[in-house]
Amino acid sequence: MSVLALAFFAFVLWVIYLANIGNNNVVFQWVAQTPYGDKLGHLFIFGFLTLITNASLKFKTVSLGRVNTYLGTLLVSVFVLAEEFSQGFLPTRSMDIQDVIADAIGIIIFTAISHIIAVRTRRQPALIADEA
Repeated sequence: MSVLALAFFAFVLWVIYLANIGNNNVVFQWVAQTPYGDKLGHLFIFGFLTLITNASLKFKTVSLGRVNTYLGTLLVSVFVLAEEFSQGFLPTRSMDIQDVIADAIGIIIFTAISHIIAVRTRRQPALIADEA
């Protein structure tokens, strides 16, 4: 995995840690005051993490039945679901389906961007398995 992907993942873990301990720093205050700031943050943070993870894994795909997906997309999706689910067990956090939806939208958009980049760099994965 690339240094950029690992560094950004470390940043995401740090932000999650601060939220988990109830830290109320200036960035969190700014996000709270910005209309849809939290949802846009989810969309862009996890979307960008998807893009750089896909790129760092050289747009490797995995098969899920008849559908192929990028390995990076799968890894980020599992991480996001686990992180959102874990919030139900923390007194400083709350599970929010709207956060999951924002995460999913970001992952989908940045997976599409990943696909465009993969095609343009001649790494053409098939996102739907050929009919048998």
